[in-house]
Amino acid sequence: MRDLSKYKGVIPAFYACYDREGEISPEGVRALTRYFVEKGVKGVYVNGSSGECIYQSVEDRKLVLENVCEAAEGKLTIIAHVACNNTKDSRELARHAEGLGVDAVAAIPPIYFRLPEYAVAQYWNDISQAAPDTDFVIYNIPQLAGAALTPGLFKEMMKNPRVIGVKNSSMPVQDIQMFKQTGGEDYVIFNGPDEQFISGLAIGAEGGIGGTYGAMPELFLRLEEYVKAGKMQKARELQYAVNEIIYKMCSAHGNMYGVIKEVLKINEGLMLGGVRKPLPSLVESDRAVVQEAAQMIRTAKEKFCAH
Repeated sequence: MRDLSKYKGVIPAFYACYDREGEISPEGVRALTRYFVEKGVKGVYVNGSSGECIYQSVEDRKLVLENVCEAAEGKLTIIAHVACNNTKDSRELARHAEGLGVDAVAAIPPIYFRLPEYAVAQYWNDISQAAPDTDFVIYNIPQLAGAALTPGLFKEMMKNPRVIGVKNSSMPVQDIQMFKQTGGEDYVIFNGPDEQFISGLAIGAEGGIGGTYGAMPELFLRLEEYVKAGKMQKARELQYAVNEIIYKMCSAHGNMYGVIKEVLKINEGLMLGGVRKPLPSLVESDRAVVQEAAQMIRTAKEKFCAH
């Protein structure tokens, strides 16, 4: 049985960091990386949905990952999402990620064209072959990718010895159970939907990768503690509080990641810029949402993390 302990825990999805011109900010990337090290999370998931990957070039994504790896100084598990909507660019990013020494690469299935499962498997295996000494994580997010990981496709991918698990962002919690039963103890299943973090852990996920963890890592670390200690009543209370924060951050006119970056500016002093078009930027009326969300996070930390 292989040792997968470095993947089991709270792994925030890394945010895109921009300068005033809307280009990648190496300074912002390094500051956000150091923030995660200081918060004590298990690792980071770089260049995924929260990193606005589909709106970035191959060179953008390389620059982000290079700065994350430099600033992490070996203190974080690093999973690099390398999928592009073609195999060539995806393999280039996988080779680059392996050269930087990341722990794993990950990939969604190709989007737009509906491919048969054998073609999706070939795509993932082609990416993995470009990083032959690096673990591989399947990213299942059917509501956005338009293609779902099935038990049959997972079994096919399990023939690849580099595959170590699934980042499951489908909404049914039962899918986590299904993949855990299919893979067994040699595979890690990550909970994806942040709003069901404790449900995912309860049914078999050993870790979580999420887009809102970064705004409030202390709360998700405490959630993990509660579940591990069997304090499910406290876990439910905190999960409900976290979900209210998420609902608030999703209520703005602008994109949720724009809200999160403004919240991090208020609560943590991080300057991460806005979001890249066509994601909608925040507008003046969103200021109230940002302030309320920032305050809700501070209040929850005082209540649940003060001791």
